[in-house]
Amino acid sequence: MELAYYSDLAVRLVNSEEPARGTDSLTSVEAVRALFGESQSAARRATDADVTRLRSVRARLRAVFEAAASGDEVLAVDLLNALLIEFPVSPQISGHEFRDEDGRPKWHMHIADYAANAGAGYAATASMGLAFHLTELGADRLGICEAPPCRNAYLDTSTNRSRRYCSDRCATRANVAAYRARKRLDAERSASPPRRPSSDRPDRGARTGRTADTTHDSIPATDR
Repeated sequence: MELAYYSDLAVRLVNSEEPARGTDSLTSVEAVRALFGESQSAARRATDADVTRLRSVRARLRAVFEAAASGDEVLAVDLLNALLIEFPVSPQISGHEFRDEDGRPKWHMHIADYAANAGAGYAATASMGLAFHLTELGADRLGICEAPPCRNAYLDTSTNRSRRYCSDRCATRANVAAYRARKRLDAERSASPPRRPSSDRPDRGARTGRTADTTHDSIPATDR
């Protein structure tokens, strides 16, 4: 199964909107067709109605990523299962044009698109791809970029599960921001006057003008 390709459809759809920046590129049939990438036959079926359909699916897929990123795997799976039930797929064995050394097709599983419309076909394929990615690699591989204001979705394919940003650009921006914050903190600490140690503070007797030594206080003489 072409897991990387199918799950990437989910990422592509979610990231067509950037809520924190107030941008949305999914506004036309052309934008819908661009989401399909190399699948031109499916893209040609797109209509204006698919803009609305995919916007709805986009919000639900983002919820899957956000649940997984927050550590709520059960919620992520429940949300994804709801999509799989609503948008079922038809698996199919395919050979394409790939052949081995003996000249035989290189068989592999493929998700066939028999949906009633382009939007439903895209939702089915993206949801199934994401489901395979989650079950094979783990829910913690679904992430939301930690570099504000970006909230793009991403699939963590790193060997040590350490990815935190959707792109190198966001990683660089976050690192620069953290560096500048540390420099500002260091500068503020340097500008602050040093605190006087408590041992240097005058005692109560000195503050009131009296000595703390009472050995020289006058003592009335006793009767002889």
